[in-house]
Amino acid sequence: MDIPVILLLIHLTQTQIKALVESTSEKEARCPLGQFPCGNMSQCLPQALQCNGHKDCPNGADEWRCGDNIGLADFIGETLQNRPAISSFLNECFLQEYPESCDCIQTDVKCVEVNLEEVPLVSSNVTWLSLRSNKIQILDDFVFSEYSALERLFLQNNSLQFISKNAFSGLYSLKKLFLSNNLISSLSPGVFKDLSQLEWLMLDHNPLSSLTHETFFGLRSLVFLSMVYTSLQQLPHPSFCQHMPALDWLDLEGNQIQTLNYSILKTCSKLEVLLLMDNRITRIPEDTFQSLWKLGELNLSGNRINELPKNTFKNLSKSLLKLNISYNPLLRIHPSHFNHLTQLQSLALEGIEIPDIQTKMFLPMKNLSHIYFKKFQYCSYAPHVRSCKPNTDGISSFEDLLANMVLRVSVWVMAFITCFGNLLVIGMRSLIRAENNLHAACIKVLCCADCLMGVYLFFVGVFDVKFRGQYNRNALLWMESVECRTIGFLAMLSSEVSVLLLTYLTLEKFLVIVFPFSNLRPGKLQTGVILSSIWLMGFIIAAVPLMNEDVFGNYYGRNGVCFPLHSDRQEKPTSKGYSTGIFLGLNLVAFLVIVFSYSSMFYSIYKTGINATDLRSRLHRDVAVANRFFFIVFSDALCWIPIFLVKILSLLEVEIPDTISSWVVIFILPINSALNPILYTLTTSFFREQVELLLCRWQRRHTLKKDRKSLTSSTIFVETARPQCYHPPAYLQQLSLVEADPRYA
Repeated sequence: MDIPVILLLIHLTQTQIKALVESTSEKEARCPLGQFPCGNMSQCLPQALQCNGHKDCPNGADEWRCGDNIGLADFIGETLQNRPAISSFLNECFLQEYPESCDCIQTDVKCVEVNLEEVPLVSSNVTWLSLRSNKIQILDDFVFSEYSALERLFLQNNSLQFISKNAFSGLYSLKKLFLSNNLISSLSPGVFKDLSQLEWLMLDHNPLSSLTHETFFGLRSLVFLSMVYTSLQQLPHPSFCQHMPALDWLDLEGNQIQTLNYSILKTCSKLEVLLLMDNRITRIPEDTFQSLWKLGELNLSGNRINELPKNTFKNLSKSLLKLNISYNPLLRIHPSHFNHLTQLQSLALEGIEIPDIQTKMFLPMKNLSHIYFKKFQYCSYAPHVRSCKPNTDGISSFEDLLANMVLRVSVWVMAFITCFGNLLVIGMRSLIRAENNLHAACIKVLCCADCLMGVYLFFVGVFDVKFRGQYNRNALLWMESVECRTIGFLAMLSSEVSVLLLTYLTLEKFLVIVFPFSNLRPGKLQTGVILSSIWLMGFIIAAVPLMNEDVFGNYYGRNGVCFPLHSDRQEKPTSKGYSTGIFLGLNLVAFLVIVFSYSSMFYSIYKTGINATDLRSRLHRDVAVANRFFFIVFSDALCWIPIFLVKILSLLEVEIPDTISSWVVIFILPINSALNPILYTLTTSFFREQVELLLCRWQRRHTLKKDRKSLTSSTIFVETARPQCYHPPAYLQQLSLVEADPRYA
């Protein structure tokens, strides 16, 4: 397929899309703003249900015409690099000379992966020569001079390091030249001077750090130029297209270009596609694209542009169909930046914070059918655009704060378990007399901290119900609200106080068990000071990000559940450093301390038990202690290790599926708060004994009361057998409480 045919198809496709948009505008006008018709039906559906992968219209019209066609350049490139299959009855070779290791069909020669170290000799009437994936390092002068009929030459994936100035001399009919994936570091001026018919030139993945505009001398028919990942630091200037007046498609992805201005592009008036993603461009002067009056697609994503002049795209108003400025550190998008782009169909703003986003930013783009934001909440400001992405952040969606039923159920279940379990422990420990009142006080304080996590989950569930079906309208207001920051503060306070308390309890037991004669146990006053200090420290950790929004940004309002776990490119450095210090500093150190302490405690208990005379007693005790220690450390690991991993991966800018983040926040983060009552109270031998004694006393009182009633109505009194209260097994009777359960010394 030839280039003119492809360009014609592209033009026809764009024309059809435009006509289709115009023809359906009257139908869409029948639906209110933000809703779109189901084809020729009278039913309207909201933006959230358009192109979401599910057929919501009875006729499935909401999933029609959802493609964006971005990336068409790659598709065409791959198509044109492959020679169309030739019918088997035309497999005869018309060449007199070609290497035995190569294949010949008609006038085409294919020498792929045959370890050639130089260009082979073939007949002069060859029209298609593929030398891909060999070991050719040098192209000497006039090496192709005999092949004036050659139309396609494939030299990619060799080890080419040097191309002589006259290497391509005589290739007057060449239309496509592929030099990708070699080691070419420079190209001499005029090296392509005889390639006046060349339409495609591929120079991808070569270390071409610099070029001059004279390098392209003679390429007056060139339509497509690809220099992807060539380490190019600067475009030849002035007048990059001076010798390429027909250039239509320019792909410069993945280079190191820093400067782009009018003088470079002023002779590129025929350019329709300009791809500059993943370069190092920092500034775009206002008149940069002034001469590109035919430009249909512009991709500036992944650069370092922090400011765009107000009228940057003014001269592209009649031609530009696709614009991508995603992942640039833009400080501000002016409300009138896109006013002139009335023909635009696709706009990508991914990875860009738009704090002053307004509906009027996008209304002038009447033909816009696809828009891409960093946050799905921004979609509410472009209600006239049929396809808006993303639909969700994994936690929230267009309609709901919690995106799916599993999350909605989980948040209520976890809230109930956390609150009920911790309140039960507080109540039971208040009723039951403990041998160690200070330890019991610490456990009750821990339960109070864990209860705050349940309160946090409860409010997340409440606001999910409140915003059900209309979350997108309220998302930004919610994340900026005092309520969101308050529950985020509660979650952080609960998490950090719980971490610090668990670490303190662990260290206390570590000192008692490993150093039993050190007399390092804190008294009542010291315990009170320590507990107060822990709460104060937790309060400070949670409150600091709220003190200066200019420094920390909206620390708690980066997602719908108001918890600052995941980092991204747009997060302020101070905020990112602060959360990293908490999760990978304080919390990670605390986790390692707990693991080390419990390992040391178990070893100390085991070592002491070796000298025990009662083997049965020692085995029972070791198994009980080992099980308890294992589950305590396992629960901590289950909660914290996923959080550590998510934080590390987000700092490394590794793509994390949104569903993982949602499960970490809703289920994994509160798991310690839910399990702590079980691990630290409900399953301990002391607590079980006390509960059984309490039940036994209640049963005895109930029996005595019943006996007294029967005594008043009977003349004969027979003493009822009283219930036997719980007695610990013999092997436990020989042990002190510290030995049986070292957590409750």
